[in-house]
Amino acid sequence: MKTAEDILNDKGPGIMVSVTPDQRLSDAIAKMNAANVGAMLIEAEGEIIGIWTERDLLRATGSPGFDPEQAVIGDHMKTHLHFADADTPVERLEEMFLGLYIRHILIRKEERFIGLLSIGDVLRASLLEKDKQIKKLNAIASWQYYENWGWDRKKRGKTKSR
Repeated sequence: MKTAEDILNDKGPGIMVSVTPDQRLSDAIAKMNAANVGAMLIEAEGEIIGIWTERDLLRATGSPGFDPEQAVIGDHMKTHLHFADADTPVERLEEMFLGLYIRHILIRKEERFIGLLSIGDVLRASLLEKDKQIKKLNAIASWQYYENWGWDRKKRGKTKSR
């Protein structure tokens, strides 16, 4: 069973992209684009204090007078962070995403955050795991097994009915 840490390892070595709360949104957007991520962690004095996502940017653009060159990320970030331990199984992560209506979860190991998972990361890992299980089951019980199952009984039944 895959865990949150396994999914992070499968994603490859990466860093959590973060900025300070006083960073201008335009700078944060440039940093997100350069890192090819959809979520930015907000860090102050070595601690993660918030998260800001593409969706938050979309909401902000609808505000009257919004200017990404002037706005600071600390005014638009979410401070209620959700996290899971590194040994959390993929099924539990799925439940968290669906039950909490969230798109990102911080992963914690030994009281420090080691990564950020999106719902896409977790669903991909879950589907790959299910695909592996299906292939394993198919190897055990192939169609050939079912097609030939009871063949002798069918032959005997036809012979008796004549």
